[in-house]
Amino acid sequence: MIIRRADPKESRILTDLAVVSEAFWGHDKKFIEKFRLIYNIKEDYIRNNPTFVLEKEEKIIGFYSLVENGKEVVLEYFYIDPGAIKKGYGNKMWDHLVDYCKNRGILEFQYVAGKETRDFYEKMGAVIVGETNSIINKDRRIDKWKMVL
Repeated sequence: MIIRRADPKESRILTDLAVVSEAFWGHDKKFIEKFRLIYNIKEDYIRNNPTFVLEKEEKIIGFYSLVENGKEVVLEYFYIDPGAIKKGYGNKMWDHLVDYCKNRGILEFQYVAGKETRDFYEKMGAVIVGETNSIINKDRRIDKWKMVL
């Protein structure tokens, strides 16, 4: 298992992985189609934002990405292949994320996530700081999180 910087040419693989991972939580077809449109990862995105993949046996099974805009840092993506969930890979990826942030002098980051992932993020030490409407389904409320390092 290795964690390495994503190659921009892997944009389609990462988009597909995010879609499969999001679908794991039981969202309907309409939700997933809209998710794919909104969260379609482009090569330029990978070039311009720190994006890391978790590889096992030369297959990408997870990835994360940060957006740094000067004022704040946002965890934009954090996805694991459904077959790898609850096997410790998310923990390894999270540890890498935290180490990356600390090495860059990042003291905290924020993100949003569905309620299905609450147990994992709480275990990682993040805290819920509010709620917001999903941009995919305005009637769906999702958690706003903060991780202080």
